[in-house]
Amino acid sequence: MEAVWRIESARIVGGLARYTGDFALAEDLAQEALAEALVTWPREGVPHNPAGWLLTVGRRRAIDTFRRRSARDERYAVLARDLDDGEAATGAPPSGDRADRDLLWDPDRIDDDILALTFTACHPVLSREARVALTLRVIGGLTSDEIAHAFLQPTATVQARITRAKKTLAAAQVPFEVPPADERRERIGSVLNVVYVIFTEGSTASSGDDLIRVDVASEALRQSRVLSRLLPDEPEVHGLLALLELTAARFPARIGPDGEPVLLEQQDRRRWDASAIRRGRAALAHAAGLGRGLGAYGLQASIAEVHAVAPSVADTDWSRVVLLYDALAELTPSPVVELNRAVAVSMERGPAAALPLVDALADDARLAGSHLLPSVRGELLRRMGRTDDARAELERAVALCGNARERAVLEGKLADLGA
Repeated sequence: MEAVWRIESARIVGGLARYTGDFALAEDLAQEALAEALVTWPREGVPHNPAGWLLTVGRRRAIDTFRRRSARDERYAVLARDLDDGEAATGAPPSGDRADRDLLWDPDRIDDDILALTFTACHPVLSREARVALTLRVIGGLTSDEIAHAFLQPTATVQARITRAKKTLAAAQVPFEVPPADERRERIGSVLNVVYVIFTEGSTASSGDDLIRVDVASEALRQSRVLSRLLPDEPEVHGLLALLELTAARFPARIGPDGEPVLLEQQDRRRWDASAIRRGRAALAHAAGLGRGLGAYGLQASIAEVHAVAPSVADTDWSRVVLLYDALAELTPSPVVELNRAVAVSMERGPAAALPLVDALADDARLAGSHLLPSVRGELLRRMGRTDDARAELERAVALCGNARERAVLEGKLADLGA
């Protein structure tokens, strides 16, 4: 049941939102269907089509809701007609062409339910924080605890933000749809940001026992591909697609046989996905070919491309990586960009040249609760032979790291220092 929900929840919520026209109601109906499955499936067995079962039960709950509201209007009539008498909530999935539309994604459809969910969750009436939290919750399938950890916030704050966001969408009567062409560009920046955040959580999970959540990252990559067809003339759309493809290409080599992380310098580059690299480089070339310059995603994709074509860490063009980070820092200043630039500087000029850059970030409150700063500083100090200082930084990084696999890597480095 957990697997079905992780894979299909966004499609189920999207399908119910399309039928009811109510974003918040759709999620409630999906949760009610899941609760009914928790009772029914252990007793009667898992249905042949679990997602269809949940969607059918959700529709029937929608009808019950409209009945209770005494809303016997056209919307209720349409919902009622869509259900065959034989689609009992005891197991039979939707049948015929209707099931195909509900459960199979047609790559030629731009009114994809999950994409519509994304645009709805990224409506301008919501704050940026609310857009990200709502999309991660409904589309990415993350729990409130996972979202809170990713953004270093209390779970109660995230839950309240999501609740307010759904109420705001309902009060503003935001339609469930992919917006018309003239409105898409106004909202595309927010949509791209949300897709990027979802992919980031999938590519390096903020918590839990798995380093990579392939299901979450794959959904973000799928949405990025849809967006590239929806907006073929937007450079940043293709820049984001390039970044995601080139990053995902390294997934097969980033995890060892027992699920342990494999650092870049130790990865077998023969395991990198050559097809994904070709797709990523083609998307980056398309973004550059539009003649409007590369944005933040395009620059990050360019950095990923440098790594993708290098035969080894030692043979990487680190001077170009530093220059690209310089441009990225000018365009979108952030402590994480500066930290990554410092790592590139350490590879080009040595750890002593990078340490002052890292030390300059020590008082940045945005990194206060993150393990990234002490882990980078600890590695630089280790390479400089300052063992005691490196140990203190790595211990602090271990205490702050929420992902069990990343924490194990840091603990391994600590053990090596002891040895």
